[in-house]
Amino acid sequence: MRHSIYPQLNDRSVGWLKFLWDKATTPDDWSIDGRPHEWWDDRTGPPTEAFAQFDLLKAAYTVCLRADRTPAWREGYTRILSELISRHTEYWAAIDWNTQIGPDPDRANYPPAWVAKYIPQGLEGKYDCAGWVANGIEPWGLQPDPIGATGNVFFRGFFLTMLSLYSKISGDDKWEKPFPVRGYQSEAFMWSHHTIADYTSRQWETVPAGPHCENTKIWPYCVAHTGLGLHLYDRCFGSSTSDVAAEWIGYMRKHYLGVAKSGALEWFAFYYVPLLDYIHKAPAAAGVPSALFIYPQSPQTAEALYEAAMIELGWNDPKRAIPPQAPDDPRLFLFALMLAQDFGDNVVVERMRDYAEAHFQPRYFGADGDRFGWWFGLDEPWPRGNISAMAMMVELGGRGTWFDLYNKPNLAKFNEPTVEGIDFPAFAVRQAWNDLEGGTLSVRTVAAASRRGQATSFTVSRIPDPSAVIVRCDGDGFDQWEVIGEHEIRIRTTIDTHVFLIYTGYFSKEQGDQFARDALRSNRERAGQALAANPVDLRPKVIAPPKPSMVSLSAACSCC
Repeated sequence: MRHSIYPQLNDRSVGWLKFLWDKATTPDDWSIDGRPHEWWDDRTGPPTEAFAQFDLLKAAYTVCLRADRTPAWREGYTRILSELISRHTEYWAAIDWNTQIGPDPDRANYPPAWVAKYIPQGLEGKYDCAGWVANGIEPWGLQPDPIGATGNVFFRGFFLTMLSLYSKISGDDKWEKPFPVRGYQSEAFMWSHHTIADYTSRQWETVPAGPHCENTKIWPYCVAHTGLGLHLYDRCFGSSTSDVAAEWIGYMRKHYLGVAKSGALEWFAFYYVPLLDYIHKAPAAAGVPSALFIYPQSPQTAEALYEAAMIELGWNDPKRAIPPQAPDDPRLFLFALMLAQDFGDNVVVERMRDYAEAHFQPRYFGADGDRFGWWFGLDEPWPRGNISAMAMMVELGGRGTWFDLYNKPNLAKFNEPTVEGIDFPAFAVRQAWNDLEGGTLSVRTVAAASRRGQATSFTVSRIPDPSAVIVRCDGDGFDQWEVIGEHEIRIRTTIDTHVFLIYTGYFSKEQGDQFARDALRSNRERAGQALAANPVDLRPKVIAPPKPSMVSLSAACSCC
């Protein structure tokens, strides 16, 4: 049987996907009058990432890494991504921008660790800590649109990446049409995938050092990620919005790295403050998170940052033990492991994966014991989303996996035979792969224990000639199927572990490649038409700030 040579999901990946389905499809309220469900992570990585919006982003990564392994089944991924994106348009997704107005009133009370790590020397008690966006301070004024602001680049850049991943996976134009994004006091601002990409690129052209995140600070981490969103957008739509990102990487190498005469990397810019012309320097290892996002855009730059970090940390030295990682924030470790896998640094990969298995507490959970996550020793009812998702990124990582995700979008799959109508998550797809040499579609399924044996069905569409189809199930001939359309069949089966081999007669790699080229041309034309119909003004809307006192996020939510 040829099934084993095709990519497929392991049990952990299927279990994590089922948990994401639960999170994404269970209704909750991210509006100004509501609050996200408590399983959306607003605790990891204070003061910078302890917001539920970052859970949405990391979840999207894991969805797309899985989708690339089962290109002939996309509906489950598309639904999850759409639910994640829908939440990112709501008030709570930009809760920091919408509530952190003016200077932080709690400046004088930051924990000593925050002061040491994030505050410029001499400005203790006088400067906002990282993570406080300071919407409304001069010279920018209060900007109510979280996307159309001068700053807040991480919000629109991360969102742009999610939208680009959706286009890569789904092939539909749902988010290319204007939709409302809720900002300050829940005011609605109309945006689309195309207008966000256009605004981000054109605004970036005016600031070679990079757009700022929190007001006053430019973070290479956020800017690199924004460039990645533009990079994938261009791969999907045949545009050139990411040219500014390529230029910025050159700027970063010149201005945001400290290189000794020996060539060793001495420091990496945590952030840059243009108003003070001040660089907040961090050890070389701080460049690892930025390197992950730079890698698909500039592999050589990313590899240099990674190698400098490994030397500094000693993680590439088998004689040095990996020091204990903070259980509630192992992000640097996971970023480094993801890069090590993509670069094929097997010495580092073996050491770090062994450490993760021993210390990060992977386990199954749920009524059927078929949901999966990583607990990191935290006594919590659900896996911590921000870091558990990163561990799952590692689970599906491998040589070139992250690079290919952003550089090789498979547009031809939208024209190939496709599995639809799966009763997920009770009936899950482990494998869905078209063999274009054999003209066959390989489908592996796995069942939830509580639904095993129940009748179900699914369809296969985009079949050239359904009358020529031959189906085998679990190695035997199979006749429980019927033609239901000009290019579609329905297969009747049971919710269980099955292996289907479906002869579809779809051989045409050349046809698929031509379809991909045509799709790219169509995408480019569609994007141009959308921008012509909805031009974007680069001037941000500015309003007067509230009068009496500044609003503290700690009064609005439990993040801080």
